[in-house]
Amino acid sequence: MGTWTLDDIPWDQFDRSKLDPEMVKIAKAACMVEHHSADYGRYLCGVFHDDPGFCADALAWAEEEVQHGAALRRYAELADPSFDFDATFARFVAGHPIDTDASDSIRGSRCGEMVARCIVEVGTSAYYSALRDAAEEPVFKAICKRIAGDEFRHYKLFYSTMKRYRDIEGVGRLSRARVAIGRLFEASDDELSYAYHCGAGEPDPYVRRRAVLAYAARTLPLYRRDHVQRGVGMTLKSIGIKPQSRLGRIIAAVAWGALRLYVRRLAMVRDTGETPRSPLRRAPA
Repeated sequence: MGTWTLDDIPWDQFDRSKLDPEMVKIAKAACMVEHHSADYGRYLCGVFHDDPGFCADALAWAEEEVQHGAALRRYAELADPSFDFDATFARFVAGHPIDTDASDSIRGSRCGEMVARCIVEVGTSAYYSALRDAAEEPVFKAICKRIAGDEFRHYKLFYSTMKRYRDIEGVGRLSRARVAIGRLFEASDDELSYAYHCGAGEPDPYVRRRAVLAYAARTLPLYRRDHVQRGVGMTLKSIGIKPQSRLGRIIAAVAWGALRLYVRRLAMVRDTGETPRSPLRRAPA
């Protein structure tokens, strides 16, 4: 399934003069989340225990994700030789455990599980595309380019599996939409911000809302309209809505507008201390 190895990364082009400290922090966070995918692979094999073909694909997917983590780890250690991955990763995993013994999907169906995985791959594909286009350091740019391509392929794997189980389980468009929206809103979406908290060496306690907003302020401004439009299109496709339909175009335009508004409100925090409301998350009561 893999199309590249760590030897394909142009490590000799590393340019310390173009290092961005914030990008290094982001690389540290991303490398831990990607390494954690081995547990997600075991979780998927538990849910699809009687589907050996998909289990093989899930384990191959997890292996590629771990390779992403290895590339990002090597980059983080190259950029910051003081980075202690083992200790930092242990702290991260302790705060974000995954139930690898599950035998049923937390999404209610196998089709729903695949919809949720599609949403994750949509997010990561857009995320690494945004990092690729924003990065100036050539090695980090090359790594993000390769990972973004992998994530798009992974989306296609989960999308094809979703369609198969959609037909088997008879899961309709509305149910798929509920799973997709729920995945966008759920609390576990702070995984990257917690990884960022650990990678930056921030002391405990972890204040979730503050960390999520701090991480968003560093990453969301990197997104361009094409990143958002492509991500929205892939999301709508997993639900059963044609991205090029009138409804699809309206949703993409609204999503882009909401993101830009939120980014502007994040910028206000530095001046006013106001807490902005996320476009994908209601403020806690």
